[in-house]
Amino acid sequence: MLALFKNSRQSVSFSTKTPVTRNIPSRGNSTGVVQVQIFRYNQEDGKSRMQVYPVDTNDCGPMVLDALNKIKNEQDSTLTFRRSCREGICGSCAMNIAGANTLACLKTIQDATSNNTMTIYPLPHMPVVKDLVPDMSGFYEQHKTIRPWLELTPEQSASNREIYQSIENRQKLDGLYECILCACCSTSCPSYWWSEEGSKDYLGPAVLLQAYRWISDSRDTQKTQRVKQLAEGAFKLYKCHTIMNCTRVCPKHLNPGKAVQKLKLEAQHL
Repeated sequence: MLALFKNSRQSVSFSTKTPVTRNIPSRGNSTGVVQVQIFRYNQEDGKSRMQVYPVDTNDCGPMVLDALNKIKNEQDSTLTFRRSCREGICGSCAMNIAGANTLACLKTIQDATSNNTMTIYPLPHMPVVKDLVPDMSGFYEQHKTIRPWLELTPEQSASNREIYQSIENRQKLDGLYECILCACCSTSCPSYWWSEEGSKDYLGPAVLLQAYRWISDSRDTQKTQRVKQLAEGAFKLYKCHTIMNCTRVCPKHLNPGKAVQKLKLEAQHL
């Protein structure tokens, strides 16, 4: 693992691999006691370490989030991580598990375990607030720049009438609107890693997929302006090298890489 320190915050870097999707195992298929190796970091002393917790998977739910909750509730209340919905909807529990970015609530302990050992890190190449909690503020600032809302005419904004959309136009949003902004794809993208310094000029696959979602919406009135904004400069859009890590790790099975290429085609047609 390569550790990088910036502004008293720590960013971690390591490789990612393609996650495997399987059926959720029953407790009877558990592997017994698993040694869970977790990245720990505290800003107060600026030190990081790996801490090992034994977890009896026969007395635990089937998902990695269940194991984390069990550790926090029964062994170490200081362990810090985000979680909320437990259903793969909120994206809060995004982290790097067994070398792949994913959601802890969707990753099974069985799939994440090798030789009765499981390793968990925060999302790579993001400043760490504490333990498994990354600082997402820069990511959200990038998301804000694409104006993630419908841009309407003054007449439409003043009207109380609905803005209708055909079934065909609604279907164009499938595979786009489902993005939960968990940042699994962006933090697995080497092009996004290389944009770490300065202002992160490359928006990354998650934000670009969201941008394409609004550009594809037939109700929006600012399509041309949106595309022009993305085409400005050399790096906002064009730093994508189609490595496709983003598509491989997306826990919602979306295709950010494809959305980025469609954005490039839109820019060519300006």
